[in-house]
Amino acid sequence: MTEGKVWLVGAGPGDTGLITVKGEQVLKEAQVVVYDHLVNPDLLARYGDGKRFINVGKQAGRHLIPQQEIQEILVREARAGNKVVRLKGGDPFLFGRGGEEAMVLAKEGIPFEVVPGVTSALAVPAYNGIPVTHRDCASSVHIITAHKRQGREETLDYPALAALEGTLVFLMGVAALPEITAGLLGAGMKPETPAAVLQEGTTADQRKVVGTLEDLAERAASAGIRPPAVILVGQVCALTEELGWYEELPLMGMRLLLTRPRERMEPLAGRLRTLGAQVLEAPAVELVPVEEDEKIADCISHLEAYDWLVFTSPAGVRIFFADMEQRKADVRRLGHIRIAVIGEGTGKALEERGIYPDLMPRVYDGVSLGRALAGEDIRGKRILLPRAKRGNPELVPLLEEAGAAVDDISIYRTLYPESQTVDVRKELEEGRIDCVVLTSASTADGLARMAGRETLKGRKAACIGPETARRAREYGLDCRIAEEATIESLTALIERIKKDHDQETTEIEK
Repeated sequence: MTEGKVWLVGAGPGDTGLITVKGEQVLKEAQVVVYDHLVNPDLLARYGDGKRFINVGKQAGRHLIPQQEIQEILVREARAGNKVVRLKGGDPFLFGRGGEEAMVLAKEGIPFEVVPGVTSALAVPAYNGIPVTHRDCASSVHIITAHKRQGREETLDYPALAALEGTLVFLMGVAALPEITAGLLGAGMKPETPAAVLQEGTTADQRKVVGTLEDLAERAASAGIRPPAVILVGQVCALTEELGWYEELPLMGMRLLLTRPRERMEPLAGRLRTLGAQVLEAPAVELVPVEEDEKIADCISHLEAYDWLVFTSPAGVRIFFADMEQRKADVRRLGHIRIAVIGEGTGKALEERGIYPDLMPRVYDGVSLGRALAGEDIRGKRILLPRAKRGNPELVPLLEEAGAAVDDISIYRTLYPESQTVDVRKELEEGRIDCVVLTSASTADGLARMAGRETLKGRKAACIGPETARRAREYGLDCRIAEEATIESLTALIERIKKDHDQETTEIEK
């Protein structure tokens, strides 16, 4: 057997953008991912294509798989020749039992590396506007685990902790919060010392309760704070009201499901994450080039015969130029051809190749494209239309009625994935998605296949255009439509949906 390797990787505290560059690289190349409960499912969805996942998650009071068995899994998978990522929340060597796993791997002679992660002890306070050190009030930070080993009656050295002048950060301590505050008070720490408990920091469910050492436990219980959460004690906690920034982002707290193809995911997903949204990537469709086709080859061999080249999607642009490259067709052969695109996204895909479209309709749909071309005196002209196998049926008749000869060539097919890294139906049913984002009618079809019609009824959907919304409404989705078929307009729509939701919530609370 060819021996594999194990990487102990810190996934960070929740926000998928906080995984390190090396952690991201290793995760992309992994064949097997052994992950914990605290790992954000958005991260698995983002980098999960073609991998085998093993959930060994541990929750408070419930261990899915014993630690000994987890270590056996790592050894077994590596000896089977796999690249194995042991993915842990936060940092693998900070209360993550990564040291124990590394010792077993070393003992068994299994090659391994450690990829440190961003720890929640620092990141969660930062996302809540709390610097764990500050020249005016804290010159040190102390990280303590409040989790007791099973079968042991361990107690913290509260007098020693109370004597420290820096910031105290307790991990895994929500259940022990009353004991912690009582212990520090009993050891002489001042009752008015600022304190905070921070739940699910860096995610859409981030919440904070701020008080004093004397009343924090009561405040947290009244607010229903639950794990995972970080407890902070120290003067720096008083800075949160002045320095809070994450909750000010326009989409903070919004959980979105994106369904567009994997290769088109990042521009929109990145923009939404920048605005504070938590994004679950679940490609509902896959765009696959058709197998070798003589008709495609013939069209590319006789480009000089065409007057117009028409693209109806960014995928069409990408796959058409890939076909030209494969056949060593020089791009200069397009010099005499005028080019039309259906909309801004398709135009940008063309511009990336140093080519600018001659025609783009004001309304980004097939009918508008056909009418715009018909107004260009295309009688007797030859048009090459490389697009999806099942394209808009109204476009070609409009062009032929205007007197054009159209070669409608299928260069790619739309497939629907048989499986997903993340259970989309479960995410929707358990209320972890606030809005689905749809960028084509086919993504609506793919979402219905993944989640089921009944699951989609009444769910909010942000749609890029009328055609997408018409299809989505067939599945019972509550649709709103972007003013223009662009990422910018779709993003603005999602911001309006978030604002309306916040206003509705405020009115209900009143």
